[in-house]
Amino acid sequence: MRKLLLTGLIFGALLGTHVRAQSDYPTLSQVNQRLQKLGSNPSVELKTLTQTLGGKDIQVLKIGNGNLDLKPAIAIVGGVEGFHVLSVELALQFAEKLIAEHSDVLEATTFYIFPNMSPDAYEQYHASLKYERRGNANTADHDRDGTPNDNGYTDLNGDGMITWMRVEDPMGEWTVSKEDERVLVKADRSKGEAGKYRVFKESKDEDKDGRFAEDLKEGIAFNKNLTYKFPVFEPLAGDIAASEKETRALLDYLFEQWNIFAFVTFSPANNLSLPLKYQAPDAKKRVVTSILEKDQAINAMVSEMYAQTVSQKAFQQTNQGTDGDFFQWAYFHFARLSFSTPGYWTPEFKGKTNAEANYLAWADSLGWDSFVPWTEVKHPDFPNQKVEVGGIKPFVMVNPPFEKVAELAEEHTDFILKLAAMQPKLELHHLKTESLGNGLTRITVDLFNNAPLPTHSEMGARSRWLRKIRIDIDAAGEKLISGDRIKLINSMAAFEKVTLSWIVRGTGNVTIKAGAAHTGFVTQTVKL
Repeated sequence: MRKLLLTGLIFGALLGTHVRAQSDYPTLSQVNQRLQKLGSNPSVELKTLTQTLGGKDIQVLKIGNGNLDLKPAIAIVGGVEGFHVLSVELALQFAEKLIAEHSDVLEATTFYIFPNMSPDAYEQYHASLKYERRGNANTADHDRDGTPNDNGYTDLNGDGMITWMRVEDPMGEWTVSKEDERVLVKADRSKGEAGKYRVFKESKDEDKDGRFAEDLKEGIAFNKNLTYKFPVFEPLAGDIAASEKETRALLDYLFEQWNIFAFVTFSPANNLSLPLKYQAPDAKKRVVTSILEKDQAINAMVSEMYAQTVSQKAFQQTNQGTDGDFFQWAYFHFARLSFSTPGYWTPEFKGKTNAEANYLAWADSLGWDSFVPWTEVKHPDFPNQKVEVGGIKPFVMVNPPFEKVAELAEEHTDFILKLAAMQPKLELHHLKTESLGNGLTRITVDLFNNAPLPTHSEMGARSRWLRKIRIDIDAAGEKLISGDRIKLINSMAAFEKVTLSWIVRGTGNVTIKAGAAHTGFVTQTVKL
């Protein structure tokens, strides 16, 4: 692992302890201590956007040097899913590595880092009852029966974890996997397979409606509460989009940050190992639901760079976004380039096709204790049926052991820095002045985007929310004979040139200024 020892020592100095000595993901208190340490650096602004109903801070780190608002920026977002504790650590370690090892990048790029958008749910990882929670501390009537949060999980075997329960029933849809007898799969009726079990999350029917764990004792999930394809009436989504304090605070903040050109979200969604595909019919709808054609090419290019930078290869990564999630909102509704990755996958192992069987084979090979053996329990709702509790432990399939995180953070830091190096970069070239007589001067100059990324995503070029490139010449109205004193350009492609020309009367100097917050600005003084 490149620079690992040096990184550990630097982190130790930053945090007052040696990070590598930590054996598990940090608590919220430890996360906040590290944020406060980062906030004491002169290149960092630490701001609390709001507090959740659970009293947890939603914070942002704004990192850079100089005029932070007038240079291109990348936003890094973690904790969009509360159970994805790795995402918080990847965002946090990126911030720490940026300050400790890559401060030179801050001269050209600003970074907004939102380390944890689901702190209420994140806390469940360290609670006495562990389960993969998504919702915040709000109350919600997920099953709309008039009583909120009245049928959650129950720890039936007393092991402090919520796994699964299987109920023997010949009419059930589930059977034992041929790849691993610990795993259950849907019976394939078309092949004559008979079901053997009904399967539920570990719970009781507390409200006696015949359903299990359908009204969880948690609130709204951040990653279902955004406006793009808001999943109306679905559990954990909320009654209306952006209803939650943390959602609204983030969006209010982002709509003031005009300089963001790209997002990197650590989440279960993945368009970096598997780029999004352009679908012409969906792209031509009034409400666009497909990535646009030019943006697809950008996604493919960045995806290739990701594959060259991050050593892990995705296994069965088909999740390219879910309704109401943040990653899709950042592209479809905020019109920025938006990339998402889980940051970690179980590698394909021994030819397994079932994801759980593949994971267990991998975990077994490493000696990881990742499975709760199926154990019979007495269940009040199934008095005459055999009920067993067991399954893969919560969190382990999406969060590697903590000792694996440093290498993942190193590689993803490299990727984000490579993305920053691709940012739009406006330059003025080939300045010419030509005397036309009678005190008139023609000025000609090429505005050049010297970058592999365009100044705007194709979606952004359509959107009112991404500002156009503005070119100003400070010649007074009576001096400017030809050309626009203010000119707007919708967008510039990668390595595109635009030739600008004016005719000015008089002597002295004039200044040309071109750019937008998300591209940075360039100026040129011209002697007439």
